[in-house]
Amino acid sequence: MRWITRERPKIDRLACPWLIRRFIDPEAEIIFVQESQVQMKAQELDATPFDIPGVEYTHYEGRCTFDYFLEKYALIDPALQIIAPIVRGADIDDHLLASQAAGLWAISAGMAFNIRDDHELLAQGMILYDALYSWAKYLQRQKHTQSPTEKLLLQVLHTYEKPKKKAPVWVKELREMIQDQIDTNLSLSLKGLSENLSVNPAYLSREFSRYFDNLSFGEYIRKLRIEKSLQLLESTAYTLSEIAYLTGFSDQSHFNRIFKKQIGLNPSEYRKSWLKGKADTKG
Repeated sequence: MRWITRERPKIDRLACPWLIRRFIDPEAEIIFVQESQVQMKAQELDATPFDIPGVEYTHYEGRCTFDYFLEKYALIDPALQIIAPIVRGADIDDHLLASQAAGLWAISAGMAFNIRDDHELLAQGMILYDALYSWAKYLQRQKHTQSPTEKLLLQVLHTYEKPKKKAPVWVKELREMIQDQIDTNLSLSLKGLSENLSVNPAYLSREFSRYFDNLSFGEYIRKLRIEKSLQLLESTAYTLSEIAYLTGFSDQSHFNRIFKKQIGLNPSEYRKSWLKGKADTKG
């Protein structure tokens, strides 16, 4: 089957051909022409146009063409559902939809700047989206910079925080320093975000849940902390107290309470269950 779209692809016009070839039609032919010629060439070449106004396969209701392909062909692969908001955020310049959207846009724009031939660009785009799919399917919880930063924070903690009947003043200050440095995303305030975005804070607070899993700002931050704690419980031997510090909770008791509320098990029970499942799989 032939598909045709406008030339100089960047986001949707690379993501959609990748989706077509990987999940719809491996032998699909992708044609790039000037925007003014897409409709004419589509009839001439018996090709289906996409990602241009006025055709079936295009943007709709705030979503992009990639979203339409997923809906049209009922592609429910969880990894594709993870990729969808990344592609959408990069394509419509709403990088709040997914933290990876800004990176996808930067890489795609740089590729389009360096590669002038559209089919060569598509070939590189296939590699890019194959990699993004592998990340979405297998590697989401892996963190590249986890160990060095966390080890440094724990080293500072263990050096200065000794068991005492009454902790000195600097212990509280150290805890605050550690919490501030855990993760830039987790230290952001709604007020700070609104100032950076030049958006009214009341509006941002009201609209936040619409675009972030129907959660308030505070609920979303707690969700990120729990997600990081899951990764640490599964991939490290850190104590629960250490994980509480590394994920921004005030203490282990606070961590245990929020974790059980979200997951249904306390952290130690979750770790035991995960390790047992891992051992059973190996067996």
